[in-house]
This record gives sequence, structure tokens and C-alpha cells, in this order.
Amino acid sequence: MNFTETAWRVFNQSIADYHIMDDVDTMLQNPFPTESLEHLLYAKNWIDTVQWHLEDIIRDENIDPTEALKLKRAIDSSNQKRTDLVEFIDSWFLTKYKNISPNSDAKINSETPAWAVDRLSILALKVYHMNLEAQRESASDEHRKNCTAKLNTLLEQKKDLSEAINQLLFDIENGSIKMKVYKQMKMYNDESLNPILYQNVKNA
Repeated sequence: MNFTETAWRVFNQSIADYHIMDDVDTMLQNPFPTESLEHLLYAKNWIDTVQWHLEDIIRDENIDPTEALKLKRAIDSSNQKRTDLVEFIDSWFLTKYKNISPNSDAKINSETPAWAVDRLSILALKVYHMNLEAQRESASDEHRKNCTAKLNTLLEQKKDLSEAINQLLFDIENGSIKMKVYKQMKMYNDESLNPILYQNVKNA
């Protein structure tokens, strides 16, 4: 089983486990050993799955404004956790490939392995939910037909993205692409960088 096959299996296990309770407040119970890559992949997708449903809830036109603000804060926090975990997965890859010397003409990919994996995790959620819509009995035949067509496109995208990720890892392992990671350095959650936040601290 290659890397993306493993990742896809782990992502779908996370999605299935979440939907047992289907509750954004369900606590993560990661079934994989703490030091394993599967543990990181499961945790990554769990964050994505919870955020998917938070994004659904906040779009309720009748939502109470106070509750909407609370959800917005939760989504912001989730985004930060997502970014942190992606960077942690990239650190895992950096450690894995630390003894590989890139070729003199090695190129740099525009996307790190973990950010490509981030896209695969979101794609697993799209496939899961589009499949539900393609089979939803309460929907019209036209709706199910349209969703089936979209599902087929998503599955083709999954095939292409999986191939691209596996190729990227192969190229890193063989020195034709050098892995270089830049931290995201998000500013909006940092009290020393977001003007609204540091002005509030100064005026407190």
C-alpha cells in the first residue's frame, strides 16, 4: 500500500468515526499509535471534518448572532490547529528525508507534501458528502444525477491528486526535488501582529 492509499484509508476511517455521533463537540479518540504517521493523518482529517460541519452550521440563516460569533471563533481556532498540524506533518517528512542529498539540479515544488495531503483530506470529505447527496432519497432524481456526475469528477480528482503526491514523494526520495518548508506565519491570531489585537492589549 503506497502513501496516498494509506492516507485515504485513514481519512475515511476518521470521517466514519466522526459520523457515528455526528457532533462537532465529540472528543477525538485517535486509534493509531502516537508516534505514527497514521496518528497525524487521522488527527488532521478529524480537524477538517469537525470544521466542515462547523461551516455548515454557521450558514444557517436563522442562527442566533451570539452563537454565530461563537462558531466563528471556533472556526478560527480550527484553522490555526489545521495549519499547525500541516506544518507538523511536513516536519515528519523533513525528518524522514533528512539524510537525502538533493541533486545539484534539484527543483523546488510549489507545494510541500503536507499541504498536498491537506488537499487530499478535504477531498475525502467532499467525496463522502457528495456520495450522500447522490444517494439521498428525499432529493429529486435530477439532484441525485447531478451529484453523481460531481462525485465522478471528485473521484477522478482523487486519482490525479494521489498520483501527484506519490510522484512528489518519489522525486524527493530520489533527489530530483528538494524539500523546503516555510512556516505560514499567520498574522491574524497573533497579538503582536494583528493591529486590532495588539491595540486591545495596549488599551486594556
